[in-house]
Amino acid sequence: MPQTRVVGISGNITRPSRTRAFVDHIVHRLAVDAGASAQTFDIEDFGASLLPARRLDELAPEARYVVGQMLAADILVVGSPTFKGSYTGLFKHVFDLLDPSSLRGKPVILAATGGGERHSLMVEHQLRPLFGFFEALAIPTAIYASDKDFADGSLASEAIRDRVGRAVGEATQALARAARARLAA
Repeated sequence: MPQTRVVGISGNITRPSRTRAFVDHIVHRLAVDAGASAQTFDIEDFGASLLPARRLDELAPEARYVVGQMLAADILVVGSPTFKGSYTGLFKHVFDLLDPSSLRGKPVILAATGGGERHSLMVEHQLRPLFGFFEALAIPTAIYASDKDFADGSLASEAIRDRVGRAVGEATQALARAARARLAA
């Protein structure tokens, strides 16, 4: 049986240390809990070919490699800021290039980072609609970390670690259900 693969994508260049730390923490936790291999990429790994691309075959080879890793993942962790602007639209463009059925059935964790307490509401009101690509799927867990959840660029809050644990549990359970359904079919 092949090993489970977890892929994280950090879509925030304006605050990379926090978004990347959050995605890395979730990916690492999934790798440990699911006995999985793990990789994390950043939006800049797609390079200059991303913006003008209207189809996947218009991407540079490096960008197509990252997309291939996303599509081959058993669990996907998508990290983004909770505010509009900056590179959020560029990050969304990656998903606009994909056929929605390409990730059907894969557990996805949407991980958002932002300023203060009020930003946590934006996970529901802004982040999920931003990734409308996932709306046709069974939408995954969405979790949020505020600036106070970090210390020296790493995740420090026990409360957010608990939320990550719950999200990881949901993703691994969804993966197990999908495997059982494939075996039954």
